[in-house]
Amino acid sequence: MLFNHAPAGVSYTFDEPNLVSAAGLAPMMALAQNAGLAELAQDRVTVHRTGADKGANAGAKVSSIVAGMVAGADSIDDMDVLRHGGMKSLFDSVYAPSTLGSHLRAYTFGHVRQLDAVGTRFLASLGSYAPLLPVAPSATGAAAMTFVDIDDTVIEVHSAKKQGAGFGYQGSRGLNALLATASTAEASPVVVAQRLREGSAYSARGASRMVGDALAATAKIPGTCGPVVVRADSAYYNAKVAKAAADGGAKLSVTVRMNKRGKTVIAGIQEDAWTKIQYKNSIYDETTKTWISEAEVVEVPFTAFTSKKKSLQVTGRLIVRRVLEKNAKKLAAGQDTIFDVYRHHGVFTTIDASTLDTAAADRVHRAHAVIEQVNAELKAGPLAHMPSGVFQANAAWLAITTMAHNLMRATAAVIGGTMARARALTLRRRIISIPARIAHRARKLILHLPTDWKWAAAFEELWAKALGPPAAAAKST
Repeated sequence: MLFNHAPAGVSYTFDEPNLVSAAGLAPMMALAQNAGLAELAQDRVTVHRTGADKGANAGAKVSSIVAGMVAGADSIDDMDVLRHGGMKSLFDSVYAPSTLGSHLRAYTFGHVRQLDAVGTRFLASLGSYAPLLPVAPSATGAAAMTFVDIDDTVIEVHSAKKQGAGFGYQGSRGLNALLATASTAEASPVVVAQRLREGSAYSARGASRMVGDALAATAKIPGTCGPVVVRADSAYYNAKVAKAAADGGAKLSVTVRMNKRGKTVIAGIQEDAWTKIQYKNSIYDETTKTWISEAEVVEVPFTAFTSKKKSLQVTGRLIVRRVLEKNAKKLAAGQDTIFDVYRHHGVFTTIDASTLDTAAADRVHRAHAVIEQVNAELKAGPLAHMPSGVFQANAAWLAITTMAHNLMRATAAVIGGTMARARALTLRRRIISIPARIAHRARKLILHLPTDWKWAAAFEELWAKALGPPAAAAKST
């Protein structure tokens, strides 16, 4: 693409009151309103009772923050993206960023928990408009399961004055966000629970309660069926998390810490028990009907948490995967080893062997990494910053961020087709950030969108589901 005008032949002026830069917000916020976002927040968030100056109208203010996040805002100041051109013709109660910031700073821990309840009910309501966790009717094995993944991530901050900021496992100053997502083989993850913690918090702090909340929220999403599996890394390998999963009716798949007991069990595995599996750079040999691979798996019966009382011990399967060690620092410098040296990865699971064999159980657990995509997506959006110096304001920001994420996931599911699993940046580029000129004709408001927009059909599908089929608009002359 080349610019084809001389500098003296082109100019600009910000003087058009009927233009909007994000026409896709109209059907998206209509979908949010249909799902009861504003009504839920207004009814359940009681911050107005504190006497705070900006505590009133929680429904409209939470909706405004969600809309700003969907449009790409990653700070309170960015909420001005909602206040330009013809936006007031499309939306009511468009608040100034200063008002929204004051509203968030009025929250206490209890109000943040009220927001959590709003988010859970909002997600369940969105599920009645879009298949958030679809499973094929004839699916078996992993394809029939719903996966609840739990993980934490550090949101980096640069000021020691932010309440709760501290140095965590990454060695950088930040706040720690604990997230739980739900997904299926056919659907991208939605966030079913979240909690903001101090930056120095250890990963498993409050994880058992989070697992319980996440399983309860997942069960409320329409269409959720089949077995549920909680997946987590070794930071969450503890009896409380296992009990929370069992109490919620879920199976468990968790990375085992390589402690003395685990190493002893692995050392006792016979060499001929290992089976090669499909892995990175593996090749299937049609002659021998086996994988030529650097990865091998084996399983042994295993009872976890034997140091705890009997009621907390869990019987299941220990799935061990081994790959050749290639870390030069761990190998003899400048010398080849006499024997192969392996790295071992253990996974404890309560999934029955008749449902998933050894290789399938290992493959299912490796898919736990899908939650890292959610972490990255949120950090590329609203969680690029923790916008306030007040801890509970940031906790509220996190809760609202997950509502915006789930709204975008529901939007993608409503559109369907190739857009069903589109990421936030793709949705924003193709559906949300469409410029439009507003016209008023015969008591109707008409959005004039760009011609030859490649994703017009997807926009029309969303509009029809959120607002009903649009009346035919007369072309402007």
